[in-house]
Amino acid sequence: MAVIINDTCINCAACIDECPVEAIVDEDDNPTGEEYYYVYPDKCVECVGYHDTPACAEACPTEGCITWDMPFTAENKDFFSGANYLDGHNYGINDADAEMPFRDDISADDRKARKPVVED
Repeated sequence: MAVIINDTCINCAACIDECPVEAIVDEDDNPTGEEYYYVYPDKCVECVGYHDTPACAEACPTEGCITWDMPFTAENKDFFSGANYLDGHNYGINDADAEMPFRDDISADDRKARKPVVED
């Protein structure tokens, strides 16, 4: 996953409409059971090859709702296998063997700190 949607999500669907790879699901399909939208880490491509920045965050009307997360790569599989998601939930993953593209200009520190993708 390279981006994550947090609990400030207002379920407006702006991000779903913008995702070029259909990595985002609404609250009804959130595998963590939370009442906000979810980005599947094994589907998110951070819009690499599609847009200059993640389109979901550009479309989101809620400041700081979409933040950076660790890239879904072999080096980070342990991160995604535990309860590292918001509020201690496990990530929902369909393809644990996936290797997703990511923006290498975003530091590991910014990802760990879950910095907003779009900063005002």
